[in-house]
Amino acid sequence: MEFSTGFGWTRLPVLAAAFVFGSVLTVSAQIIPPFSPPAATPDDEAEAAEAPDVNDPDVLKGIDVDKLDWSQLAIDAGTLNDLIAAKKRAQAAANDGMNWSSNAKANGSSAVTVKQSVSSFWDARIGADMTVTSEPRTMSELLAQKAANGGSLPQSSGSAWAAATAPGAGPIWDKTAVEARVDPGAEQSKIGASLTKSMPLSGDTSLTLQNGYSVNQQGTTAVPGIGGHITRNYETDQSAKVTLTDTGTSVTAGQTLSTTDDKWLRKFGAEQKLFDNVTVSGSVGETSQGAINKSLTAGFKKSW
Repeated sequence: MEFSTGFGWTRLPVLAAAFVFGSVLTVSAQIIPPFSPPAATPDDEAEAAEAPDVNDPDVLKGIDVDKLDWSQLAIDAGTLNDLIAAKKRAQAAANDGMNWSSNAKANGSSAVTVKQSVSSFWDARIGADMTVTSEPRTMSELLAQKAANGGSLPQSSGSAWAAATAPGAGPIWDKTAVEARVDPGAEQSKIGASLTKSMPLSGDTSLTLQNGYSVNQQGTTAVPGIGGHITRNYETDQSAKVTLTDTGTSVTAGQTLSTTDDKWLRKFGAEQKLFDNVTVSGSVGETSQGAINKSLTAGFKKSW
């Protein structure tokens, strides 16, 4: 930025400092000290050696100070607040960038996940879950990948998703979660929503109720003579979870109904926290064929 006088912006602080300094020297020269100054110390001599000489050339010589554009130094509070807000938005955008993670599998492929926050107001997020395969470089790698994938080479695939968490409706429910997922390779898509209500029971015991609703859509690829078609499956689930915070125990009971089944399928489960980051969980549930599905798992989870 250049002033109309032709002096650059970078010289303005020097000119202002010289102007103030010259004024101070002029006033100081007119003051008669009431007493004799004390003897100079080594520190005083060092400061005097570093101080500028009053006989130095006047940097303001030939400059009309009245014509300088001093308005360039005027910044109101509103402008300063706008600059601070813009800097904060830039820092938030940098922190909310894409988050990548990768996990190698035994068959030579990698599970890659990418997600990014869209809005902090409703905790809106978008992302993609992908399975990326690597091309075998040797015959041994080719045979190993086929052996780990049931005799065929693993194929790359992926699905895109979007999720958001919103507040509930007063005393009816506390939280609303919505998620949509699309898998172009499998011609499959899903959209679902869940309503959650939490309430304390007594002491360290709490109850969480959840109702979920989802629509699954599956398409088929058209072949010569047979056109493709789309099927939809509607599903609803209900669950109640009791959590005992002091013992790290939670018990869940729920049921699921879908358009492909003609009855409610019930499920019961429990989870116990053994120590930090290690849990053991088990569940027993009904299947549409009438058999009982049992599972027992142990898990370790740590975030840093």
